[in-house]
Amino acid sequence: MNLADIPLRPGGAELLPVRGVRARQAFDNRDWVAVEIPVALEFNGIAHAVMLATPTDLADFALGFALSEGILLARGELYGIEEEYGPEGITLKLEVASAAFARLRERRRSMAGRTGCGLCGTESLAHVARTLPALPPGSSLSKSAVARGMRELASLQVLQKVTGAVHAAAWCTAEGEALLVREDIGRHNALDKLVGALAKSTLAASTGFIAVTSRASFEMVQKTVAAGVPLLAAVSASTSMATAVAQETGLTLAGFVRGDDLVIYTHPGRLNGQPATA
Repeated sequence: MNLADIPLRPGGAELLPVRGVRARQAFDNRDWVAVEIPVALEFNGIAHAVMLATPTDLADFALGFALSEGILLARGELYGIEEEYGPEGITLKLEVASAAFARLRERRRSMAGRTGCGLCGTESLAHVARTLPALPPGSSLSKSAVARGMRELASLQVLQKVTGAVHAAAWCTAEGEALLVREDIGRHNALDKLVGALAKSTLAASTGFIAVTSRASFEMVQKTVAAGVPLLAAVSASTSMATAVAQETGLTLAGFVRGDDLVIYTHPGRLNGQPATA
């Protein structure tokens, strides 16, 4: 897959007037700027969360958010999505199964999301972490595949190349080929979009891994495990809480993946030809 084959997604960036200095020369021009707007999610008519996001791949975002947050247990519990555009932002109206709506009411979270925080507005400490099933051992992966996946992710970041302001997440095969890539100004949003796209595809999530352009925070680990993916590779570091969750659930967590270098925080056996055990 080549960058030239991927169109710039409509709504992801806009041209704005800019002024500045480069190489001691003043300039007055127009430049691409990443779009950031409020995106609200409603479930069966009930407002649940408002996130600041890039308005691309919104159906993927809605499905991925619902799955990674545990509101939906399967794609089949989502009956439909309606996008409503207004002067203040976009509302994604999800129609979900009664069982999913009941789960949502039990663990209701009023989230005022921002680009750097995925837990804003959580009502209690009990809502931060939820019980996740341990990942199956799965097949082993190679360090060279992880390096290839991160390289391909960087090469396929269309919005990042034109704006310099967005994160990305990719699902890669066991050989490191990046088959799905999603971008957003928020790292959690980019991963949610990827989870949604993966759920709609025919790909077997457990046969590959996820690469992200951010640190490996707790929620990034939790969303990866919820998607059933056995390895998360991040360009930056892990955190203590993320590492603990990865260890408990059997996720192989790699950080500082840059070129052929990486740091493995949990379950290194999966990258050495051995299955992981939670």
